[in-house]
Amino acid sequence: MSAVEARPQAPARRRRRLPAGELAVVAVLAGLGVFALVEAHTIAVPASSNAVGPRAFPYAVGVLLVGSAVGLLVAVLKGDRGEVEGGEDVDTSGGADWVAVAKLTGAFAALVVLVEPLGWPIAASLMFGGTAWALGARPWWRALAIAVVLNTAVHVVFTQVLGVYLPAGPLEGVVGLG
Repeated sequence: MSAVEARPQAPARRRRRLPAGELAVVAVLAGLGVFALVEAHTIAVPASSNAVGPRAFPYAVGVLLVGSAVGLLVAVLKGDRGEVEGGEDVDTSGGADWVAVAKLTGAFAALVVLVEPLGWPIAASLMFGGTAWALGARPWWRALAIAVVLNTAVHVVFTQVLGVYLPAGPLEGVVGLG
């Protein structure tokens, strides 16, 4: 054995790398939060608006997004890492369900295209009903019925309580929707 081989090797210094995935999520959350806060300020507020106006919700979402980003950043810097999904009902060897992704994308695209001509209650009900169907809700008509009730309630709250305009489409003039 030579003298070189007999020397104990010093432990290699490992530089702890920050996980790019978690930091990307932090950046996206923070970016969306700042965007929501900046854009909320540009919303026109009618002079006769209630104490809670149309800016309240975007401000709340922006603050929650930025707060979540800060909390996640602190956790990541302390060494917390996301764990690989290991639930018993998840097949980690399986691929993505691209048919479901296509259905979800179609439901959202339909909302974007139909919200002006059909109005929020109808277009959003189709989107949420389609989303529930794409994710496996059975029977489909129950998901659609729940979506109609919830989206009509959302429309009434936004237009009557918050004073935020949502298009009503052919339901314009119906009690609470116009």
